[in-house]
Amino acid sequence: MSQSVLVEQRGPVQWIAINRPDRRNALNEGVINGIYDGVEAAETNPEVCAIVLTGVGDKAFCAGGDLKLDSDSPFIADPSDPTNFVIRLFKRLEVCRLPVVARVNGHALAGGLGLLCACDMAIASEDALFGTPESGIGLYPMMIMPYLQRVLPRRKFMEMCVTGEPFTADEALRMDLINYVVPVDELDKKVSWFLNRIVNKSPTAIRLGKQAFHAMQDMAIDDAFEYAQLMLPMMAQTEDAKEGFAAFREKRKPKWTGR
Repeated sequence: MSQSVLVEQRGPVQWIAINRPDRRNALNEGVINGIYDGVEAAETNPEVCAIVLTGVGDKAFCAGGDLKLDSDSPFIADPSDPTNFVIRLFKRLEVCRLPVVARVNGHALAGGLGLLCACDMAIASEDALFGTPESGIGLYPMMIMPYLQRVLPRRKFMEMCVTGEPFTADEALRMDLINYVVPVDELDKKVSWFLNRIVNKSPTAIRLGKQAFHAMQDMAIDDAFEYAQLMLPMMAQTEDAKEGFAAFREKRKPKWTGR
């Protein structure tokens, strides 16, 4: 894995950190591939129950695509094969069945905001800023728009994209862009608290639940009902569900197997 991304397993959690603080953790192909590989490794490791995505340093979670227009910039594409490595990562995150938590240690701008929106939940330090400044340099947040439309309220989404002006962490919290805002020196404590509320739950339930969430989000409601009524009795047959029922009856803590 690239040294532009640090991957570390801490107990049942895989930590993935963008390691380019000198470039405000900007995205290039090496960073995207490093995050992709980290997610892939986490999901294939039965010991991992959750993923944390963050940036190194205290200035930026991710400032978006690297504006140094090198060959590995997300702004460069081959016209004969206009695939983009950023979209490859977004597609991978979309099918990831582990909960992904963004530890927002600083500004999340442009593609960095898209990366934040690709995570399932987010905790931010109070000094973080959020925005899509692309209109100020002749662009529009095109590749991250599918995620922004699903996470942000419509009018705030349009204001952010058109004006290019940033929002504070408190404003982002009111928009439901993030789950919690804490003082800078309390960020890690809050992230640890949040992770502890995840890793003591059934890995099987969370894995199948995330799969269902992504399957249902673009279904017609009748199709979603059909999917739901098939999934629930299937989930009830898992080892974790049987253990959960037994633990409830016996008034004890369940022992999850992840199966």
